[in-house]
Amino acid sequence: MILMNKPNNLILYVTSFLSGMTVMAVELACSRLLAPYFSSSQIVWTIIIGLIMISMSIGNMLGGRLADKHKSLSRLYFYIWIASLWIAAIPFVGKYLISGIIGLLLLFVPGGQFVVAGSALSCLIIFALPMALLGMVSPYLVRLGIYDMENSGKIAGKIYAMGTIGSIIGTFIPTFITIPLIGTGKTFFLFAFLLNVVCALYFIFHKKRNIKNVVTSILLLVFLLMPFQDSFAFWKSNIIYESESLYNYLQVSETEDSVILSTNVAFGVQSIYKKDGSLSGYYYEYALMAPFFMDEASFDKDLDVLVLGLGTGTYSKQLKKYFPNSSCDSVEIDEKIAWLAGEYFNLKEDEANIYINDGRSFLETENAGLYDIILADAYQDITVPFHMSTVEFFQSVKNHLKPGGILIVNINMRSGDFEGVPEYLAGTVKSCFNSVYRVDLTNVTNSVLFVSDNPNMLENYERNTRITMSEDHDLYSISRYVGNNISEVEDSDLILTDDLAPVEILGQKSLNKIVEQELEYFRSNLKGKGLKDIMDMLSQ
Repeated sequence: MILMNKPNNLILYVTSFLSGMTVMAVELACSRLLAPYFSSSQIVWTIIIGLIMISMSIGNMLGGRLADKHKSLSRLYFYIWIASLWIAAIPFVGKYLISGIIGLLLLFVPGGQFVVAGSALSCLIIFALPMALLGMVSPYLVRLGIYDMENSGKIAGKIYAMGTIGSIIGTFIPTFITIPLIGTGKTFFLFAFLLNVVCALYFIFHKKRNIKNVVTSILLLVFLLMPFQDSFAFWKSNIIYESESLYNYLQVSETEDSVILSTNVAFGVQSIYKKDGSLSGYYYEYALMAPFFMDEASFDKDLDVLVLGLGTGTYSKQLKKYFPNSSCDSVEIDEKIAWLAGEYFNLKEDEANIYINDGRSFLETENAGLYDIILADAYQDITVPFHMSTVEFFQSVKNHLKPGGILIVNINMRSGDFEGVPEYLAGTVKSCFNSVYRVDLTNVTNSVLFVSDNPNMLENYERNTRITMSEDHDLYSISRYVGNNISEVEDSDLILTDDLAPVEILGQKSLNKIVEQELEYFRSNLKGKGLKDIMDMLSQ
């Protein structure tokens, strides 16, 4: 006999759908919450996915047992309501919990395990409970929600299908709609609100009063509609812009003399623009030496330049300043970063022709021509995107260089006493070009490669800088540093390909080494410090 009517079947499907959608939305929002502190590298993503799946599995088992024991669907909706409250609280307490975890890790965890331990512990503390509660939904619905035994298989199949469809939709909505448009915090509010709505619908269909769902639904709707300032770097007082794009967490801060961009990290710095136009000492200023490796060089030389990874456009600005006859095509995948370059970093239209595209994809378009200089400076969190680190990529770059042209490669995460990203990138580039020279910079972990098929590029540099560079020129000290610290890269079997390019593992290894070296300093200076003091130290 059929005891369950269509409205009750409908609420089962809606519950499964919204629960599945929320799981994926929270998982994606989790990555954005953790990214400013631990990056959003493949390693961190693996930890997030693995721990959430473990939590869901535990929820599946508990849901089946509790459904057998209590035989009450109302109890399931109480669990869903608890999950919604927890998710709604994340925007308010999540960043403080993560900051506290970071403080504890600085004191007790070896530096080499900092990112892995920090992201894992944060994910467990903040997300394990709501994910386990939502994991209870499917077994609960199948065990207690089906009374039509003749069609139980069909109904169970629909329940699972609706959960899967919800998960699919929940994968796209946060990435393409809610996070870029309303932010991570309100994304949590939105899906907590939807869970409250489904709880309210259940009790309405069953003609039961449940005031708490009505109250929390109204509160969450108010949170959604009200302005919500959710700064990740809450300890900073000089942030002038903070937002999220399709690809990045973005932070612009300002000091008395500088404007600073940070992407995907609350502690690091990606670019500095000096308000008076002076040099900042960052790696991209050393890239200005590229024209002097050519056969003929002068500050008046006509140069066609391509920048893969615009960032704030500082290199493009300085290139136009010191080489006024240059023309620069700049490629940036993140449209919002390109907007920031003009809005906050004073990049002008005549300083860069901006193309919104992936750097490697751009090389296959009709807009990509032949260039005297190409700067490869695209980064994704802590390291180079794998597809822009391989033999195939550098061969494509080579095809767009004029004869005697110069490729510059910015390499982060200098490894030191082991083979890391710089060694593999240098080896890969060397397999494609005849002449590769490396300059390691001081006070930062960057190295710069100057690359060409011209066998005389080093002799060109020594001659051109001697003839054209006077001691009172802005770039004189940079030219001398490059000349005194340049070394040739030898052939190597450390080569990355499209099939095998473990740049994130190599980058993580380098990051672990850097953290180990820095921890001694922090631990020796943390005594008596508060949370804000710790965060300020990390920012420096």
